[in-house]
Amino acid sequence: MLAEIHRSGGCKFVTLVNRLSISRDSLRRTLDSLITQGWVIRNPGHGHPMRPEYILTPSGYRLAPWCARVCAVLRVAGIEDLGLRKWSLPIVLTLRRGRKRFSELKSGLPGLTARSLTLALKQLHAAGLIERHVTGEFPPATYYQLTRRMRTLRTVLDEF
Repeated sequence: MLAEIHRSGGCKFVTLVNRLSISRDSLRRTLDSLITQGWVIRNPGHGHPMRPEYILTPSGYRLAPWCARVCAVLRVAGIEDLGLRKWSLPIVLTLRRGRKRFSELKSGLPGLTARSLTLALKQLHAAGLIERHVTGEFPPATYYQLTRRMRTLRTVLDEF
């Protein structure tokens, strides 16, 4: 969303709904979160009806080019849809420093339920973006880590 607002120099709510193909409720929650983070503000001025409703703050302007690079890398890799799902990038960001157990991933991502984590890990594994290793010891331990295919994305993520 930051990349889209940056690309267009600001956006109206309905424009974001159409360009991002998301529901109005999801967009509202995301915009509220971006406003809380201090990356987006409602356009404070009055004037022309075509003026954008939402614009980036100075910190949003610093973050938006990085978001655009992440989107471009995901698009080139053919995984933009999967990569932009709610928990995919947070999981990948957590795994970029090395392998983690399920419980470490869950505790490192507040608000993530066990079910959501399980589904996201299955999708990322099926796409070949993460590897799942089960140890042969008793009790068995399962670790997750990024695949080599993620090397390009890892380089962009390390800029964050």
